[in-house]
Amino acid sequence: MICNKLLLIINIDLLTIGSGERHIVVMARVHPGESPASFIMEGFLDFITSEDVILLKYLRDQVTFKVIPMLNPDGVALGNYRCSLMGFDLNRHWRDTNPWAQPGLHAVKAFLIGLEKEHPVDFCFDIHAHSLATGAFMYGNVVSEDQQSEQQAFPKIFSAFAEDFSLSKTNFNKDAVKSGTARRVLGGLFPKSYTLEVSFYNYQKDLRSVPYTQKAYSDLGENLARAIAEYYRKYPTL
Repeated sequence: MICNKLLLIINIDLLTIGSGERHIVVMARVHPGESPASFIMEGFLDFITSEDVILLKYLRDQVTFKVIPMLNPDGVALGNYRCSLMGFDLNRHWRDTNPWAQPGLHAVKAFLIGLEKEHPVDFCFDIHAHSLATGAFMYGNVVSEDQQSEQQAFPKIFSAFAEDFSLSKTNFNKDAVKSGTARRVLGGLFPKSYTLEVSFYNYQKDLRSVPYTQKAYSDLGENLARAIAEYYRKYPTL
C-alpha cells in the first residue's frame, strides 16, 4: 500500500514481484476512463507471475517489479473519465504534487523518489489508452546523444513481440504541454521512462483494421513483459 488518505477508496495498491536488485516500475489508470490500461496490466501481471521459463531466467532473478495497477482509484470509483475526485487531471501534476489536492499522486511520487535513492531503476512504464490514434505506441523523452541508442532500444525490441505496436508512431519529445506528465517528470529520475499508449479502437495489420478486444489488450501486456525479458537477455549489463 502506498497511500491510505483517499476519500472514497482506502488505499492505492503497490505490488512487489521478483527479488532482483534492479527495479522496474509499471503504473496504470491515472486517467480513470482509460479501461484498456487495466486489461494490459492484467496481461502483464499474469505473465510476470507465471512459471514461464524465460521469465524465471531473465526477470524474477534479476529484477524486482514495483507495480501500481490503479493510480486513481477514486476517479475510477466515481466513473470519471480523466480527473480525480478533486477534479484534477493527475497526469498534469506530477511536477507539483500537493498532499491535500492530490494525496495519492503525492505519495506515489515520494515513494518513487525514495526507491531511486535505494535501487537502480531501469524502466518506468505508465500505461494509457488513446481516444484518437490507432494501434499501440510509446512516448519517450529527449535525452543526450550518448543515451539515445539505449533509450530507443526497448521500443525496437517491443515492436518485434507485439504486432500492434508501431515504431513509426513512437515519439521522443519534450513538449511543454506535457511537462507535468509522469513520463516527463519521472524521466528526471529514471532515464528510460515511457508512456505506453494503446487505441480504444483498433490497429492495422496487413492493410486491414483489427478491432481491439479484451484479449488483445491482455496480449499486449504479456508482450510488454516478454520484451522486457528479451531486453535483459540482450543487454544484461545495461
